[in-house]
Amino acid sequence: MQAPSEIKLRRKSNLLELRFGEEVFQLPAELLRVNSPSAEVRGHGPGQERLQSGKLHVALTGVEPQGNYALRLVFDDGHNSGIYTWDYLYDLGRNQETIWQSYLDALTAAGKTRDPDTAVVRIT
Repeated sequence: MQAPSEIKLRRKSNLLELRFGEEVFQLPAELLRVNSPSAEVRGHGPGQERLQSGKLHVALTGVEPQGNYALRLVFDDGHNSGIYTWDYLYDLGRNQETIWQSYLDALTAAGKTRDPDTAVVRIT
């Protein structure tokens, strides 16, 4: 996969905009964060994935090139370890609706939400 011809961080709308040829994808920060290719999210092997919840208001604060093959994204929750290859970003753009619905379904199944946990004391 070739690098996108344009990469724009849209801070006001909290989107990463990428142009691959004639296709333009607008990827929300929350989608990028909960689908980070990092070990924190994916684990170190099959079955070690960790569902990310409470990321509704996460903001994308930085975009750093990684050679000629990827971007490292920086989020305001401190996450910055995911390396997003051009292939992975293109896949997220092309399959955004399906990926997002799968995430929402996984949250529901786990009894979790997109809302941040603001409770000081948690009673279980």
